[in-house]
Amino acid sequence: MKLATRINSFLPKFNNDVEEVLQEFGRLGLTHVDFNYPEHVENSKAGKMKELLQKNNLQANGVALRFRSEFINGELGNSDQTISDNAVQLCKEACDYCREVGGEVVTIWLGFDGFDYSFQIDYEKVWNQIKECMIQITDYAPDLKISIEYKPFQPRAYAFLDSFGVALSMIYEVGRDNLGITLDYCHMLMKHENPAYGASILGSRKKLFGVHLNDGYGLNDDGLMIGTSSLIKTIEFIYYTKLHNYDHAFYFDTFPIIEDPVEECERNINMIKKIDAIIDRLGMEYIADIIKQNSAVKVSDLVLEILA
Repeated sequence: MKLATRINSFLPKFNNDVEEVLQEFGRLGLTHVDFNYPEHVENSKAGKMKELLQKNNLQANGVALRFRSEFINGELGNSDQTISDNAVQLCKEACDYCREVGGEVVTIWLGFDGFDYSFQIDYEKVWNQIKECMIQITDYAPDLKISIEYKPFQPRAYAFLDSFGVALSMIYEVGRDNLGITLDYCHMLMKHENPAYGASILGSRKKLFGVHLNDGYGLNDDGLMIGTSSLIKTIEFIYYTKLHNYDHAFYFDTFPIIEDPVEECERNINMIKKIDAIIDRLGMEYIADIIKQNSAVKVSDLVLEILA
C-alpha cells in the first residue's frame, strides 16, 4: 500500500524545512510524497529533490497545482486570456517537474474557477475554455496522469468543477486516456456524495488517478483523521479501491491544528492498515455477496462482523 501525507501539515513543526519533513516521512514509514507546485519546490531543482527522496526511502507520487495571487478570479477559466494562458503554462511546468522527480500524477484543483453571484460568468464559455485548456495539458504530457480534483465550494461560493458527475463529464468531453479524477473524501461528503460510489464507477473505468483520505461532517472541508467520523463509509470506500486494484498513493489530506502532525499521521497510518486488515479478514468475496443481496439487514450483519 502506497502512503503519503500533507507536507504543509508538517512544515510548522520542522521550521518550514522540506528536507527535515522528508526525513520524518521516511521515519514514519510513508512511501510516497506529493509536492504542491510550485510552493514546495521553488528552492529545490528536481534532481536534488529526487536525491532527497531516495535518501529517505521515498518516491514521488506526483505534484499538485497551487494557484495563487493572479488566479484568484479564475485559473483555466479566467475571463482574462493572459491569466488563463499563464495557468496552462504553470500546469505544463508542473508536468515537467513531476516527470523529472520521478512522479506519475499531476493533480489539478481549480479552487478559483467558479463564481459567487448569479450572472457573474458565462457558463458555456467557461466550460469550453477549461475543456480546451485540459486538452492542451494532457496532450503536453501524454506520459503522465493528469487528475482533476473537484470540490463543491471553498474558496468560491460555487466551484465550476464541483462534483463527481461534472468532473466525469469533463474528462469524457476532453477525451484523453491520461485524464482522470482524484477523489477527496471530505469534498465528496461536502457534496453529499457517497465516496464509495465514486470509487466504484471511476475504478471500474480505470479513471481513479488519486485518493485523498480524511473525514468530516459534510458541511465543511474538516480534514479530520481518517475513520473517525464515518468509519463504515470509509471501509466501503477502501473496499472499492481494492476491488478495482487502485495502485496509486493513498494521500492523508488531514489538517492537524491542535493535534501534533506526527502523532496524527501515525494514527492515519494505523487506521488505514487496520481497515485493510478488516477487509482481508472478512474477505472480498464475502463483502461482494452481502452487496449482491441488496439487504439492509445483511448490511447490519456486516457492520457487526466489522466490529467483531
